Amino acid sequence: MTRLPLFAAWRLARQSGYDGRALRGDIAAGLTVGIIAIPLAMALAIAVGVAPQHGLYTVLIAAPLIALTGGSRFNVSGPTAAFVVILLPITQSFGLGGLLLCTLLAGLILITFGLLRAGRLIAYVPYPVTLGFTAGIGIVIATLQLKDLLGLTLEASPQHYVDQLRLLALALPSAQAGDALVAGVCLAVLIAWPRLVPKVPGHLVALTAGALAGLVLEALGLSVATLGERFSYSLDGISHPGLPPMLPSFTWPWLLPGPDGQPLVLSFELLRQLLAPAFAIAMLGAIESLLCAVVADGMTGSTHDPNAELIGQGIGNLVAPLFGGITATAAIARTAANVRAGAFSPLAAITHAGVVLVAILWLAPLFSYLPMAALAALLLMVAWNMSEAPHVLRTLRIAPRGDVLVLVTCLVLTVLFDMVLAVGVGLLLAAGLFIKRMGELTGTTSLRHGRTDGFPDLPAHVAAYAIRGPLFFGAVEKALGALRRFNPEIRVVIVDISEVPLLDMTALAALEDLLHEYRRQGIALILCGTSASVRLKLRRAGIHRLPGRLHYVRDRGQARNRALHLVSETTAGEPAG
Repeated sequence: MTRLPLFAAWRLARQSGYDGRALRGDIAAGLTVGIIAIPLAMALAIAVGVAPQHGLYTVLIAAPLIALTGGSRFNVSGPTAAFVVILLPITQSFGLGGLLLCTLLAGLILITFGLLRAGRLIAYVPYPVTLGFTAGIGIVIATLQLKDLLGLTLEASPQHYVDQLRLLALALPSAQAGDALVAGVCLAVLIAWPRLVPKVPGHLVALTAGALAGLVLEALGLSVATLGERFSYSLDGISHPGLPPMLPSFTWPWLLPGPDGQPLVLSFELLRQLLAPAFAIAMLGAIESLLCAVVADGMTGSTHDPNAELIGQGIGNLVAPLFGGITATAAIARTAANVRAGAFSPLAAITHAGVVLVAILWLAPLFSYLPMAALAALLLMVAWNMSEAPHVLRTLRIAPRGDVLVLVTCLVLTVLFDMVLAVGVGLLLAAGLFIKRMGELTGTTSLRHGRTDGFPDLPAHVAAYAIRGPLFFGAVEKALGALRRFNPEIRVVIVDISEVPLLDMTALAALEDLLHEYRRQGIALILCGTSASVRLKLRRAGIHRLPGRLHYVRDRGQARNRALHLVSETTAGEPAG
């Protein structure tokens, strides 16, 4: 039965002593990560095409739910950059209501994954696939920030990357000096701050510097676009700039605006259209959350329950959309900061949601003065960190050519098309290359006279072979094909399969065909050194011992003696059976 991680955390606390020091560590970590989460949540919400408060609602609702019901003590969940490339097209096509409904469906899928105990399967995603699509996502996110980074005015909002580049190039003459300068200030702070003050998060420092720079530039006559100019909310029929300083209320997602500004009409067709992107959200959420849990385990020496983590992520994404929250998943950067700040239990993630609650209720009016260019600069740094450019370059330099091909394919497909296609093609390509490599490990060797590992003094009517490696669909033709090419005078064939660890149904079918062919030609087959598992599979397939036609022996000595006996019977004029 899947255990809730909160209970696991308190059991660990009782074992190792949850004292005041651990409590202070959780609170300090929660405060630190909460400061990081506030600007990121708003910036990522804007990046997916919705108002910034929806990012804060995600942290407020989903983060504590996932912390309580998930499978990792240290994961910190919320909006993440990886989802931008999936969520933005959903918002453009289905509006805010469609995005939240799609997130709700993804939550149900994640819960199903957890109940089916699919958590361990994520470990089989190859590293080049993960690195390729994350690097591609980083490139797409960086490109999307150029508009606000330079204050460009675009004629449209294209969904395809090539069209985005074309429109950005055409819009370069509309660049605003004020926005570009603010972005430059924020980027400088984001780059320099970790080197100067590594223990203090630089996100709010950079945004504060950007806001001050924006005020100075406005005083000098240079226009700077701010969050309050871009977004507003209505209260008692009066429009106010910026973010609403109030808690979110319960609303069914299909009652929220669609792409035309009108409430969605809940129907089977709408659910059918949203099912594919919901599955993509669930897959990416599962991959990112479990990778994040693995990173946290490596930093702390702890362990996580992958199936419980999927269930927790599903619960968070099921409930958050009912209160205006967008898709949430575990964030590696925030989780790493959580661990480094001294977190001990899920209480740290709950505390970080409390920091966001304070920001919504008391700091919301101040957010109106944040320059859009500053938020774009923050996401540009997130995109750079996410792209893992040093790791990509190192992989391209040292990895086998097949892995390089997988990485480049996933990266290019993610940028030019979408992440779902990239992951699907990447997995198929990686699987094909793996099959090819495994097939190359399997081979058949003729144990000729005079070989140190061969059979001494075998008569000319006996052929001997050794098969090494797994017998599966990718190697069976090469391995068994050699057993059909020999002198027509051969009456007995010895096959040493002691180094065959496994065989699949394709190999069993091919072996049955070989036996039928040998029977027509009057050739006896001796299988030598079959392992217990291989012998069991042969028996289940009906490939039993048949006197004079098929024999099982333990070692090569027995195989030699049996072959000599069969040859002597044949030369004496008796049938080989």
